[in-house]
Amino acid sequence: MEPIAQEIFDLVKVKLREQGAYDFDAYKQVVSETIDYYHERGYLTDDDNDQFIEDQLLGMWDWLQEHIEDQA
Repeated sequence: MEPIAQEIFDLVKVKLREQGAYDFDAYKQVVSETIDYYHERGYLTDDDNDQFIEDQLLGMWDWLQEHIEDQA
């Protein structure tokens, strides 16, 4: 996973725990919001491949589902 994608993933995990949201739709929404946040802050630019980053993050759902339940 790219370093920026890992950074976004870490923030997504925090947001999910804070919201108590543990389904795929909530995960997908938080991923999208977090990517937007990174754009607003200038951490991502139009030159970055948002779709690739989002695909990487969405591909982590199965792993996250197993591990976040252990921590919930």
